[in-house]
Amino acid sequence: MNRPQTVGVLRSKGRFMVVEPLFERGRPVTVERDKRYALGDVVVVGPGRGGKRARVVKRLGKPDNASVVLEALMLDRGLRRRFDPLIDRRAAEARDAGGHRHDVPRRDLRDLPTFTIDPATAKDFDDAISAERRDDGAIRVWVHIADVSAFVEPRSPVDREAMRRSTSVYVPGRVEPMLPEALSNDACSLVPGQDRLAVTAELDLRDGACVRAAFFRSVIRSDERLDYDRVDRIFAGSEPARDPWAAPLAAAREAAAALHEVRLRGSALELSTAEPEFVFEASGHIHGQSESQQTESHRVIEHLMIATNEQVASLLSGRGIPTLYRVHERPEGEAVRKLVAQLESLGVPAPEVPSGLSRADAAELVAECSRTVDTFVRETGHGRVGLTFLVLRALKQARYHPRNLGHAGLGLEHYCHFTSPIRRYPDLICHRALLAAIGAGEEAPRADTMDEAAEWTSTRERDAMTIERDADRVARCFLLERQLLQDAGPFDGEVTGVIGAGAFVRFSGGHEGLIPVRRLGDGWWDLNEEGTILHAGDSGRRIRLGDSVRVVVDRVDAPRGRVDLLPAGERRASGGGTDRRRRRRS
Repeated sequence: MNRPQTVGVLRSKGRFMVVEPLFERGRPVTVERDKRYALGDVVVVGPGRGGKRARVVKRLGKPDNASVVLEALMLDRGLRRRFDPLIDRRAAEARDAGGHRHDVPRRDLRDLPTFTIDPATAKDFDDAISAERRDDGAIRVWVHIADVSAFVEPRSPVDREAMRRSTSVYVPGRVEPMLPEALSNDACSLVPGQDRLAVTAELDLRDGACVRAAFFRSVIRSDERLDYDRVDRIFAGSEPARDPWAAPLAAAREAAAALHEVRLRGSALELSTAEPEFVFEASGHIHGQSESQQTESHRVIEHLMIATNEQVASLLSGRGIPTLYRVHERPEGEAVRKLVAQLESLGVPAPEVPSGLSRADAAELVAECSRTVDTFVRETGHGRVGLTFLVLRALKQARYHPRNLGHAGLGLEHYCHFTSPIRRYPDLICHRALLAAIGAGEEAPRADTMDEAAEWTSTRERDAMTIERDADRVARCFLLERQLLQDAGPFDGEVTGVIGAGAFVRFSGGHEGLIPVRRLGDGWWDLNEEGTILHAGDSGRRIRLGDSVRVVVDRVDAPRGRVDLLPAGERRASGGGTDRRRRRRS
């Protein structure tokens, strides 16, 4: 992403005022003096007027406030944090007009019991579910997806801006949406009790297989807005489900469980990850965090969305309609051999690698390794983060492509992204392609634009993931600084990765930092060929991925998301990095 402006902290340097970059080391920018801004403020720098030096254009707050620094990070990475007034106006006009597709037939499903399941903090609801058991033994599931294409005309100003952004970016406590709020949180969001335009996939599922699929434009009305925690309580029997959505939820649960069983028997990867969720005070400081684990409620939605995406991709591939597929190519044989060697070096059971390894064999072996890792972690209670990372490193990166190249991670021949058009532009492309294929009033995407669209949206997705990952690290660092005031450690941790420069350790409920090899003692340390173990040449000590270690925090650099650790018992640097950093920022 382009960075047209400098974001930093306002300082005094002799006769001048300068802005020191907040996130990356670099030369301070000399700015015009302005009494509206105080030393120590986090500010945004813009170009000077009339050939003069740069000037401060916006004050964000103080650098000891997590919300201020996260906002600064988004601006530093080139996110605009607002829409052009023209875009907002056009989006509001489309909302007020009820969209631009008034002439296309829609199936009225407002009497069909319908519900949504999303995180408790969600505001943009892309998808809703209806389900019922059929007399023939099948379960019919209706997956309703927001009909964004009815509000965003191709090549309109809103469409061009959505394409430019390509994806919503989610950082702790805030979001950079792909679509203006009039659409993302209002007209297109499938909120309960309101009539909403949708594109519905009607799937008949039997024994974990889709035996029939139909697609059409619809009008729906959600009966209930459920969140994952509530659904898990219902599944556990600690909270009752209510009519009219109780029976549909039970049917959807049964259908998803059958899809899950089929997936486990196939070549799909079995990976478990956790997403951090942060709790903010009204002042903008971070009060706490939790980790959102994949539970049964998550899996219900995941499997129904995967089934829908697969059926849409299958139809578009069969009809030859230009679109973007979500592809995840099979891994290279050499990457799989390295993964197996890494697992064996750590004592994790690994499958044998045949001499003539085809790409199909490689995909099957990685899937088997992922299941082995999952079993190993459940039995031993450690190694989840580091071993999962090894499996992911063996894979190619998923991306968008005009050709249907399959999705090795899911073990599917056909796959696209269709179910989140409020927050991903490739999904909007797939909507237009599907609606064109079934004669529902949209133009098919132009084939000659798909290569460029695939490259652009894949790049934007990677940029967004980097911003989100960096923002999580920044948020964790601010929380760690707060925790250290009450508990300075030492902390029990687990090695999640090793490199020549040191060992990464996860400790104290999700924090992660690096122990530099120079602070480990025992002279020279070498990294083994598999990249899983550090060896001390003098003493024979080893630090392996997955090992339990005890650490203390040496320094915290919150804006850069960096934590330096020491082995417990090692003396900290004079003054303490966290305290010194806090004084410098004040």
